[in-house]
Amino acid sequence: MKKFVLPIGYREEEIYLPEDKVLYDICGTEASEEEDLAGATLKAIRNPIESLPLRDIVKAGDKVAIVVSDITRLVGTAEFLPVVLNELNAAGVEDENVAVVIAAGTHRAHTKEEDILVCGEEAVRRIKIHQHNCRNNEELVELGITSFGTTVSVNKHVADADKVILTGAVTLHPMAGFGGGRKALLPGVAGYDTIMHAHSMNLAANVGDGCNPNCDAGILEGNPMHENIMEACALLEPDFLINIVFTPDGRVHEVVAGHWYKAWKKGCDDLMAMAGVPIKKKADVVFASAGGSPKDINLYQSTKTHMNAAFAVKENGILIVTLDCPDIREPEIFSEWFSRSDTLQMEKDIRADFSMPAFVALKSRGIVNKLTVYFVTRKENFDFVRRTGQIPVATLAEAWELAQRKLVEQGKKDYKITVMRYAPATLPILEK
Repeated sequence: MKKFVLPIGYREEEIYLPEDKVLYDICGTEASEEEDLAGATLKAIRNPIESLPLRDIVKAGDKVAIVVSDITRLVGTAEFLPVVLNELNAAGVEDENVAVVIAAGTHRAHTKEEDILVCGEEAVRRIKIHQHNCRNNEELVELGITSFGTTVSVNKHVADADKVILTGAVTLHPMAGFGGGRKALLPGVAGYDTIMHAHSMNLAANVGDGCNPNCDAGILEGNPMHENIMEACALLEPDFLINIVFTPDGRVHEVVAGHWYKAWKKGCDDLMAMAGVPIKKKADVVFASAGGSPKDINLYQSTKTHMNAAFAVKENGILIVTLDCPDIREPEIFSEWFSRSDTLQMEKDIRADFSMPAFVALKSRGIVNKLTVYFVTRKENFDFVRRTGQIPVATLAEAWELAQRKLVEQGKKDYKITVMRYAPATLPILEK
């Protein structure tokens, strides 16, 4: 027997599994780490990719907008933001001409405490911070229309700035292929209608076919969601980009900076070298964690666990997830959709009136309906978890006991197991 430890919230759950049954323990490929994020940031912005250094791009008097990730994506902003501000100061840009715009997408605004947590006390003290509200049309500026028919409207503080710096993290994304880069603009600081239309590319062409298979993790070429967002970002042509690339277990691997696309693309390539894990076969049982807080703060964020684990588990197999989800119902619109079991009717309703939370619920529910999913979480979540078609349990040991009974019912003696401790940050790639 071998012990495996899976993160859940701010703690861990452990389980002993028969080692001869374990196909893969997917943690990603070991890679170098940056101990000093601030130092790595300074080095990156002074030695950028396909771009002049940041201090040579801005000039005294420029109004600079820095787009940063919101509370659902803690990417080290509080550590690297003062470095960026100091470099802008050195180039003659005063703090009073710099504004941070929180890339909230469709999420709620931050509290003051969350601004400090995300941006750091120093940045909150020094510069103006704007909460993007995608539904406030008075704060939106239209940039143009993409070839996909998306009317691109973005936050006026970004559109009206002399220089725009995008920040964030390069991650795997279950629809756009990769997060980070251009996604700071759309959905980050885009209008609601823009966000919804851009994300509607995730639906297949024909009713009944559900999700577009080209809109998935690790896919850029031929991915209409990615290509559409790229066109939207090109309408603004951001002046600089700073993105963090993390190892699968959440440590800083590198900082990429420079051209808004080329620097980000290098980050994507470097991420895949760590996070892409070739597998020869799928498993009967997959244990998966989001990687702990804040990745499992709610079910909406946690579904990335299901989406990546789906690449590793057989159809009609068993998925065991460890997800704390203290705000499991946030946002409520997502929770309402995920509680529906008829995916065909869900798809029809979404096509009639697209919303991002509804689509994420559709994709997630489609995965859940094909598997037996045991959901390790806090007891107050149990009733809601049952409504989503999953089976709530209090401990990983209990989930494994139930899974073993299920395997016996299925007559599977020669079953195989895969463990994914950081499922949203690792991508199983089935070799053909």
